Formats: sequence, structure tokens, C-alpha cells
Amino acid sequence: MKPVLFEIFGLKIYGYGAMIAIGIVFALILLSKRSKKKGYDEDKIWDMSMFTIILGVLGGKILYIITEIKYIIANPSSIIKDFGSGFVIYGAIIGGILGIVLYCKKKKWSVLGILDLVIPSLPLAQGFGRIGCFLAGCCYGRETHLPIGVIFKDSLFAPQGIRLHPTQLYSSAFDFCLALFLIWYDKKERQDGKLFSMYVIIYSIGRFIVEFLRNDPRGNVGILSTSQFIAIFTLIIGIIIFNIQRLKKAKA
Repeated sequence: MKPVLFEIFGLKIYGYGAMIAIGIVFALILLSKRSKKKGYDEDKIWDMSMFTIILGVLGGKILYIITEIKYIIANPSSIIKDFGSGFVIYGAIIGGILGIVLYCKKKKWSVLGILDLVIPSLPLAQGFGRIGCFLAGCCYGRETHLPIGVIFKDSLFAPQGIRLHPTQLYSSAFDFCLALFLIWYDKKERQDGKLFSMYVIIYSIGRFIVEFLRNDPRGNVGILSTSQFIAIFTLIIGIIIFNIQRLKKAKA
């Protein structure tokens, strides 16, 4: 609940951007350690990471534009003025995965193997990103009378003076726990794609549930939010990938 963390020589350091940056740094550190352990070339993994981050940012922004198209048509200059805010995490995930697939095709790497390598870093970065959302006051929850509720005072996004569900912190805790689970699960599972699909399945379910407690404008498809609608399809995709070897054997 503190949009500006501090100032350095008059330069304001915003909590949202700072947490995103911290999340990326920790995600890259984790990826570096995992890639070394599995024998991958560190420079190539670094190049892939930069390419993936760029496509992830573009994907998150594009999906935001799609979900807020009416507002953007009415205020086209907002895309440039507010480029640092307004991202949809599902778009970032899709863009990032596309980046990994394209890079793997170029290097002739196993796509599922690399996705397994990278995937624990994603919820780790998301966990920090959601703390940034909390500091900014975006992605806020519904009104609540529970003691866990929070009141935003300086946010440009959340309603002022109303006790709300801290859905950002719910999501952050969920993401950190998911990252720890995936690191543990990686020691138990060796089949390519299992780790990635496990992330997709668990994240889709968790995101679908948390969306019921959110109350920020984020687009909708019928009675579902945009993220809930997407979560249905990602859950199905995750289940298919998790069982892909079994399906291939059954087909054979």
C-alpha cells in the first residue's frame, strides 16, 4: 500500500516496478542454478531468458489492450502514457512460452525439457510481482469485514477507505508455495513435460478461485472474468500435457 517506496536524487522508485525487477532477478538466479545443475550452456540460457522476458512483456501488454479495448479506443494516448502499467499475467505467460518455443526450435532443444527447466522461476517471479500489485493497489479484492482485510489510502486504483480482500497477497503466497512445490516435485519426476504441466494445472485452478475474490475491472466473458475463461483452457492443456505419454502409448 505504498506506491512510491523511496526517492533517489528526486527519482521516484515505485513499488510495483521494483518488485517486478526483484522478481526477475530471483527468477534468473534460480534458472541459472538449475541450468548449471542440468548441464546447459549458461550463455544460451541467458539469451533465451532475455528473449523470453521481452515477449512476455509484449504478451502481457497485448492481452491487456484486448481486455480494455473500449477504454483504449476512447483514450488511445494511454497506451504510451501508461506503458509501464496495465499488464495481464496470462498474456505474459503465453508470450514467454512462445519465446521459449521459438528459441528451442532454433537451438533444436527439447521444448518440454526447457519448459520444465524454466517453470519454477515463473511463480517465483509472480510472487514478487503480486507484492508489487499490493503496493500499487491494483488487482484489488472485494469488500470484506474480515480482520485480514486492508484499506488503501494512496492508491490510484483501489477504492479508498474501504476494507478489501488483499487478493494480491493471497496470490503472492500461492505463487511462492507453487514455486517451492515445483522445485520439490522436480526431484521426484523425470519425464519431460510433467513439471510444466503441473504448474499449468495448479496455477489454473488457483487463479480461477482467487478471481472470485477480486473486484478490479479486468474484462469478462459472460459470467466469468477473462482470466477465469482462459484458466479453463489452460487447465485442459495442462492435463493433456501431463498425460501426453500415456495418450501416445494408448494411440500406439
